[in-house]
Amino acid sequence: MDTRRGTRNLGSTVTRTTLIWVAVVVVVLVVIDIALVTLALGRTAPNAGDPAGPIPTFSSSPRPSTSPTPSVSASAEAAGTRRFLSAVDDKEAWRATGETCGGAAPTLEHTVDAGATWVPVALGPDVSSLMAIRASATDLTILAGIGADCTTTVRTSADDGVTWTAGSPGGAGAGVSTAGVVLADGVIEAPCSGPIEAYQGKSTSVVICDGQLEWRAGAGEWVDVPLSGVRSMADAGMTYTLARINTETCDGVQVESMPAVDVTSTTSTTPIGCDVDAATSGPMSLDRVDDTVWLWAGDSVSVSTDGGATW
Repeated sequence: MDTRRGTRNLGSTVTRTTLIWVAVVVVVLVVIDIALVTLALGRTAPNAGDPAGPIPTFSSSPRPSTSPTPSVSASAEAAGTRRFLSAVDDKEAWRATGETCGGAAPTLEHTVDAGATWVPVALGPDVSSLMAIRASATDLTILAGIGADCTTTVRTSADDGVTWTAGSPGGAGAGVSTAGVVLADGVIEAPCSGPIEAYQGKSTSVVICDGQLEWRAGAGEWVDVPLSGVRSMADAGMTYTLARINTETCDGVQVESMPAVDVTSTTSTTPIGCDVDAATSGPMSLDRVDDTVWLWAGDSVSVSTDGGATW
């Protein structure tokens, strides 16, 4: 008897049995897979009463650029929120925000500790906009827009904003409204588009624009002084004190001096100092009392007691 042949038969039997079991397992797995797919389709299929989902759409447009967003121009800032700062001395000052008619409600604040703390002051529910403020040791005068149509009105308070009475025309200085530049004797057309700030003294007027400064004596013609980066100004007697940005010698806000009389298109400015910590974007406001200069820029109010030379 050939034992090797019997071994081959046993091996063949084992191999066939293994193949049968493998086939059974494969069939079972296929059946399970079909059942799972059927169940999944049943769960994801919408019910007859459900609303149809949105049809996805695709666009071949390229993705938006990730380059930085350009900063807002001064003209755009002028169309939105403005800042007003009026100082009494080196410790006391008033500040306010205001938008053109129809914008957010204006705010008014008071400090007596050089800007360390500010106390909100109520303006009254009928005050819709602010265009200027002017403080003294005895009172505060505002140029406001009253009511839904923002009727130009001057009001004065002698008790830190507790009560208000009618003020004198020009008592708060000049302002910018949607109608133009508001002066003591009425509203005139702005000498430029998008005026940033307006000033009226006893004999001169100034309108700060984006890229230039407009000056005139009395009711004369406006003189265009090319001067970029000016954001606010203050009266310093025979000169103006300017807050200017983007200058070659200052990375913050540069304080400069400019003649207040006999201004021509070639009139130049003289640097006084640089507030390197002051923000250069957004609206700002500057005011001066003798040698004390206040600057409100960004989230901070800075005070200089030497005419703006140091901060």
